[in-house]
Amino acid sequence: MTTEQLYADGGSELGRFLRARRAQVAPEDVGLPTGTGLRRTPGLRREELATLAGVSIDYYARLERGKEMRPSPSVVDALARALQLEEDEREHLHGLVVRVGRTAPGPPAAPSRTVPPGALRLLESMRPNPAAVVSRTHDVLAWNPAGPRLLVGIEDWPAKQRNYARYLFLHPAARDLFDDWDNQIRGCIAHLRALAGTHPDAPDLTRLVGELLLKSREFARLWERYEVKGHSRGLKTFHHPEVGDLTLGHQSMRLEGTPGHRVLMFFAEPGTPDHDAIVLLDLLGQEPASEGAAPGSGPSAAAPDGDESPSS
Repeated sequence: MTTEQLYADGGSELGRFLRARRAQVAPEDVGLPTGTGLRRTPGLRREELATLAGVSIDYYARLERGKEMRPSPSVVDALARALQLEEDEREHLHGLVVRVGRTAPGPPAAPSRTVPPGALRLLESMRPNPAAVVSRTHDVLAWNPAGPRLLVGIEDWPAKQRNYARYLFLHPAARDLFDDWDNQIRGCIAHLRALAGTHPDAPDLTRLVGELLLKSREFARLWERYEVKGHSRGLKTFHHPEVGDLTLGHQSMRLEGTPGHRVLMFFAEPGTPDHDAIVLLDLLGQEPASEGAAPGSGPSAAAPDGDESPSS
């Protein structure tokens, strides 16, 4: 899927972001009367947002249409306040403006999937805690024994196709595994939308988003909402068919010297039932593995680049 097909609604990425976020702010949220009768526009009208931000209606319309793409920092801040954006969303909006005018010398190359040897040793040292190295688009590049065992059924797919976003939306086990599946998919899309704001032509991104738009109605619906947020720490509850229910902390860490790779780790306090469960996952992960995964103990790296897709 090309960038033109992926963003077929026209205009600029800045305009798309403003339209999507404007549609999600109700008049009563910002102290405006709702009036009587049916509103044609979901959320705020252009003129309402322009008034709240202190800019002319014509100027704001040109921002949405991609005719004006370099608003001043003060205008960006005013728009962010009017749209009630959170910190991550404000940063994303400022980033869209900064990126305008930058041109690439040619089509971007797909980022390397190579995992540094030190990262593989790090995964091994994290055992029995499930851990993995993922790319900026959530491709699972390497893991320790408990990593794939935590995501029930992900080893059913060839190594090149193991991707966290693809798993959430397309694997039948995902809905039952995650206690808060709805929040999981929203956070996943928000991350991909943020990436699209800074790397809209990236081949790894357009390929993944194009596939999910075609195969998942839920993804297509949420993609249009244009929510963005950063990675966070917290707790995740799993309903796991092999080890039962468990609640784990999780942490994401950027790998320096890589094209956006991160280490993801899930953990539990030693001596708790949750920790006993991940010890069992670690043991189960050392059993003979399915196609594409390394047998035995220690971290395994996924196959290099490829763009095949599992059937939905």
